[in-house]
Amino acid sequence: MEERDGAGGEPVLEVRGLTKKFGDFVAVEDLSFAVRRGDVYGFLGPNGSGKSTTIRTVLGLVKPTSGEIRVFGRPVGGPKGREGMAGFVDAPGFYGYLSARDNLRLLAAADKRKKEPPIERVLETVELSERARDKVKTYSTGMKQRLAIAAALLREPEFLILDEPTNGLDPGGMRDVRALIRRLAGEGLTIFLSSHLLAEIEQLCNRVAVIGRGRLLAEGTLAEVVQGANGHLSYRLVVGDAREALRVLDRSSSGVEASVPAESMDGLEGAAGEEIRLSVGTEGIGPVVRELVNEGIEVRALVPVRPSLEDLFLELTEGGGG
Repeated sequence: MEERDGAGGEPVLEVRGLTKKFGDFVAVEDLSFAVRRGDVYGFLGPNGSGKSTTIRTVLGLVKPTSGEIRVFGRPVGGPKGREGMAGFVDAPGFYGYLSARDNLRLLAAADKRKKEPPIERVLETVELSERARDKVKTYSTGMKQRLAIAAALLREPEFLILDEPTNGLDPGGMRDVRALIRRLAGEGLTIFLSSHLLAEIEQLCNRVAVIGRGRLLAEGTLAEVVQGANGHLSYRLVVGDAREALRVLDRSSSGVEASVPAESMDGLEGAAGEEIRLSVGTEGIGPVVRELVNEGIEVRALVPVRPSLEDLFLELTEGGGG
């Protein structure tokens, strides 16, 4: 996804030290993060990681054990705490024997807002106008998810919270819901998107938080999070003599970690040689290459390795961080 300039905007959602316990079970522990205006913020974690519990506390449906949640600078528990915010958690329910339009009318009446609800506009936004008179029980799962987004949009929010909006959908339904999210983001909505689908986060979000067992494991822009929590970058290096290069790197002061992978490097035609995998810190790759060249090592190719969000996700949630 193209980077959005949300990271420098004003905070829309601030979560500070959030903890939620159910008896002795800790669902969320000391969780802190911030969503800024313009973000499409991905909230990523495996099932059971605390995503839905966090969303319930943000929406004011569950009272936190401790911590603070602010939306547009206001405490969520206050009288105006949810102004400008809307969303849903889990699978939203509708009356199957009523039409989509009538379901939205009931929801708008229950909300007791003084403004005329924009029912026809939100139906058009989610592309359900032509099926608005049909009973919801005739809808596909994807159409029901789009109707749920329409229900949230009735409040004309500036901040939209979506919990697993493509869960249970077929590929066509996923495509439609993701296209809708992109369109809403393009119209200026700040969106908080909870998901366990890595591809979804990579396609839609500019910032992401990864949680596991209720704890924050990583947060930042996609580039920052993918780079890894330890701040190291990886490279694939092809040299004329790997054994001699490893000897040089072993006594290097550049803080580099080097190893020889089991399989040869793909996609470097004409760069025949011996491969080394390097991991370097904040000092970068430059000093390492200079040191090799100064020692007479022939450097034939240097390729940065960009780990996927999936790699990091598995490392964090299945390794020591999770």
